[in-house]
Amino acid sequence: MTHLSKKQIEQLQHNLLEQRKDITHRLEENDHYGISDTTRQNTGELSTLDNHPADLGTEVFERGKDLALAEHDELHLQRIEGALERIQDGTYGICETCRRPIKLDRLQALPETAYCKEHSPQTFVASNRPIEEMNMYPAFGRTSRDERDDFNGFDGEDTWQIVESYGSSNSPAMAEDSNVDSYNDMEIEASDELDGFCEPFESYVATDIYGKNVFFFRNDVYRKHMDNVKHLAVEDSLGTGSNTY
Repeated sequence: MTHLSKKQIEQLQHNLLEQRKDITHRLEENDHYGISDTTRQNTGELSTLDNHPADLGTEVFERGKDLALAEHDELHLQRIEGALERIQDGTYGICETCRRPIKLDRLQALPETAYCKEHSPQTFVASNRPIEEMNMYPAFGRTSRDERDDFNGFDGEDTWQIVESYGSSNSPAMAEDSNVDSYNDMEIEASDELDGFCEPFESYVATDIYGKNVFFFRNDVYRKHMDNVKHLAVEDSLGTGSNTY
């Protein structure tokens, strides 16, 4: 037996009927928010191929928005119809989960509801999230994955190191390493990995397609190698080196 008086039920039923009338009129008058409209109909053109991509992007956005609004109204309409059916069979105002009376102030705010506040499905965050979100969360964690043992590929940190090597707005005074005194050494956590080759000399020693005409690319690895050779040569001339280059 419902806890609502006959007058309260009549008022709530009147509210439901008014909402149903308003939603039905809105869907019929604007043709479900104009979902059936197309760019061709809106512009009078026979083809959209010569339109600017932004125009088509706006059209796609508007159609998606119209679809969402129409689905929202249709769902609301279904809930209203369900509430009117519960009024007819005498179960209106009873929570379908706990079978306890729904408070009057909640019914006045949401006359179509079939649940009390504690058991409303809209108060729970769904746990069945799309599998893609495993790679989307957290934002920084998905791009810099040095701490993960199951990943050793090219990630966001590697991308930043490459971009930063061309310069940034930072100065040596802002470097993480207190010994940095040159803009050339400003890379944060600069990687010493050999990208694209196994041995350091492979990055600067090359030949032509026939294996002849050996030449050198004077890159950073080459310059570090030459600096090391010079350092060893000085030590050897002073008698402090190991004579092994």
